[in-house]
Amino acid sequence: MRYSQLFTRTSRQVSRDVKAASHSLLLRAGFVRQLGPGLYAYLPLGQRVLKNIRRIIDDEMQQLGGCEVLIPLVNPVEIWRSSGRDESAGNALLHFSDSSGRELVLAPTHEEAVVELVRASINSYRDLPLFVYQFQGKFRDEKRPRHGLLRLREFMMKDGYSFHRSFSDLNTFFPKVFSSYERIFRRCGIDAIAAEAGVGIMGGERAYEFHTFSEAGDDVIVRCKTCGYTANREIAVGQKATCGGSPKELQIIATPDCNTMAKLARFLDLPRQRLAKTMIFRTNNHLIMAVVRADSQVSLEKLTQVCGETITGLASPADLRQAGMSPGYVSVIGFSVSDQLDIIVDDAVANTPNLVMGANREGYHCINANFGRDFESGKVADIARIGAHNPCLHCGGDLQERTSIELGNIFRLGTFYTKRMGLEVQEDNGGRVYPCMGAYGIGMDRLMAAVVERHHDERGIIWPFDLAPFRGYLLSIGKSLRLNELTESLYRELKQYVLFDDRPESISSKMKEAHLLGIPYLLIVSPDTIASGMVEVVERRSLVSKHVPTAMVINILEDRHEFSRMEDHSNRN
Repeated sequence: MRYSQLFTRTSRQVSRDVKAASHSLLLRAGFVRQLGPGLYAYLPLGQRVLKNIRRIIDDEMQQLGGCEVLIPLVNPVEIWRSSGRDESAGNALLHFSDSSGRELVLAPTHEEAVVELVRASINSYRDLPLFVYQFQGKFRDEKRPRHGLLRLREFMMKDGYSFHRSFSDLNTFFPKVFSSYERIFRRCGIDAIAAEAGVGIMGGERAYEFHTFSEAGDDVIVRCKTCGYTANREIAVGQKATCGGSPKELQIIATPDCNTMAKLARFLDLPRQRLAKTMIFRTNNHLIMAVVRADSQVSLEKLTQVCGETITGLASPADLRQAGMSPGYVSVIGFSVSDQLDIIVDDAVANTPNLVMGANREGYHCINANFGRDFESGKVADIARIGAHNPCLHCGGDLQERTSIELGNIFRLGTFYTKRMGLEVQEDNGGRVYPCMGAYGIGMDRLMAAVVERHHDERGIIWPFDLAPFRGYLLSIGKSLRLNELTESLYRELKQYVLFDDRPESISSKMKEAHLLGIPYLLIVSPDTIASGMVEVVERRSLVSKHVPTAMVINILEDRHEFSRMEDHSNRN
């Protein structure tokens, strides 16, 4: 393609609000353009990269026996009600009505829709297994879009859905998708790591996420240095420090101006593991009182799994006062489970004697509070976030926390959707069963951004060979008629692989542009090279330059390994 015909514009600078390297480089190099918060348009260069990512994913899905479909972004709200996710999805689900008053939603995921899609196609166990996938835009009412393509409101996903006769068949297929995902990310130039994850609003039984470590990410992975245990911080498990001692008498003491855990710990000169904090959350139906020790935080994912409801946010001070609680001094003491209140206590709290906690009275706290004697709960469970301060539960080794970007996920859904939505197939014995489902997603925008986070330098992007919008960036140095003719001839030969910079710009400007765009090879035609029948080829990643016979340039653009094998002819006469 000729640069003069390319719809794009590069820039030297971007807004000061742009922090992530991928965000800055994709804007500067003219791959994307922002239309609004979390809303980005792909320009031709970005679209070409996106297509290359899609081609790799499509190849791997085909190897798994997948059939590509396309499911509408707009769903009737009834199918979401049939699964129960119209409420559990919360603010992630955008509702609207058409001109006839029919209620519709913009689907952030397509589990319900795919169940309805296959309903008319699978009647018997002989129709299984079935694996379908799609590339579809999604919308999520993201409140805090940030870092360009890393957290969007409208985004592109590869969704895959499998249907199986039994859990055994699903469990056989699941590792195949796992391996396929590892190959996809490797082919995209990403070192991905699999982590145990929560199921969230997706439901089901088991989930894994695929991450790549990056400071630009908004996830945190917990990993054991010794045994390799890896999990998203929100569901990670670890050993919790224990505190001994015999129960003492419960007392209420004055604690002026101690409405935070930090102030309370300083005032009493106690370690945080001796303090308990009570957090109050809202659901669609009632309040949830979550009690953890002050040396940890509440994990919303764990709490959601235990309570079985969607957490819609923290209770407001007005909510607390209406429930008879004192903001800053809330305590579980004096409360019991009811229709309006659920109480969940972390297992470390239940096993720690003589805790300090709020007294539900401003300026006062209880000391020597003990579970079972002074307060009770509806459930005792692990609801605390685990981090680097906790030893590994499996081997006792050191846990480390790393910031990461989530690239994709796989869910073992089981019969979560088919049972709720009444999808059955007939067995060979005449009985009827609910098929078992798996769901498999890859965020294509995030993957593209993650590649740039991993592959760039101070000059610009460095696209992996298979993702680059073009394989070569062709330019000429000089204005002679013969040089122009030879450059045009080379362009015609390599047209499908190269971007030909035919603009009347300076050579230094073109060279900077080539580095910024990150195309794997810079192809330079000059009086010196044509005199010897050569083309100067500069590898973008290493900046190594070689003079290559003109007829052999196409080999470099077709084979990623050819450049490293090829001899440099620059010193030959």
